[in-house]
Amino acid sequence: MLTFLKKIFTWWNQDTFGTRVQTIFFGKLKGKDTFGNKYYESKKGKRWVIYSEEIDASKIPVEWYSWIHHTPNSLQNNQEPNKHAWQKPHQHNLTGTKKAYHPNKNNNETIKKYKTWKD
Repeated sequence: MLTFLKKIFTWWNQDTFGTRVQTIFFGKLKGKDTFGNKYYESKKGKRWVIYSEEIDASKIPVEWYSWIHHTPNSLQNNQEPNKHAWQKPHQHNLTGTKKAYHPNKNNNETIKKYKTWKD
């Protein structure tokens, strides 16, 4: 019962009940990315994404980001994008996690550029 209520009222828990209904009746699956996100389009041209896990817009890879914003690219022809050997795999925003960048992370120290004022 709690899962059903979450589905109806919480947008951060994948998709809501309304989005599910719209996807079933009006959505045509256009593709899936490496994170498992599914991309849909309606007959009127509206595009949306159903996230596989937690909703985070930074989890959309570049090629699908341009598709969802109606920017022309190679996905218009339902082709996989050409990936070069020098391209790194897409990562979502890691700010606030243990994998976030910190300049002295390996030294396990924080260098302050100021001294605290004491009484």
